[in-house]
Amino acid sequence: MSRTRLDRVRASVGIASLALQQIEDDLRADDVDARELAAILRELQEGIDTPAASWMLEQVVSTAARWAEQLEPDRDGDASCPLHEAAALLSDNAGQRLNWAACALAPQGDTA
Repeated sequence: MSRTRLDRVRASVGIASLALQQIEDDLRADDVDARELAAILRELQEGIDTPAASWMLEQVVSTAARWAEQLEPDRDGDASCPLHEAAALLSDNAGQRLNWAACALAPQGDTA
């Protein structure tokens, strides 16, 4: 891997990590109630339900899985199988599951 590519990947992971950390910090706030948590979950669902968001993450993990298949010395699936499973979980109705949780916390029209 070229240094430039590795630097870009590191920078992108850093940006994503900071964004996720901010969301986690907001979720851990002492004053988050059920309505606000439901609204946050709906925002996450809308982000995941865009064609790009969940698809991109699943694609990144799938790409890593396919590459791991090529790198495994015995082609035994020790690395690639967990990655394929993770990709499948990412694409397994994540948005709908967030919606179910949001609806359980607050009715659809009840926003924070």
